[in-house]
Amino acid sequence: MRKVIDGTTYDTQSSTLDKKFTFGAPGDATGYEETLYITFNGKYFIYTNGGAQSKYPHEDITPIAREQVRDWVMSH
Repeated sequence: MRKVIDGTTYDTQSSTLDKKFTFGAPGDATGYEETLYITFNGKYFIYTNGGAQSKYPHEDITPIAREQVRDWVMSH
């Protein structure tokens, strides 16, 4: 997925996957994934996607500040 936010391009294809958390079984309508990526320029973002009844029924990208990454990882 590719998304431009405030003039910055976030792209799952050209960024490095750092951490991935999966909740639920494959095909589970309430299951979802949260994946942390790092861009070439060192910016972090979270890619989210899930089943139709999950908290992420549509794929999306959300930037996250470097200072917040540790807290995000520890919350999982």
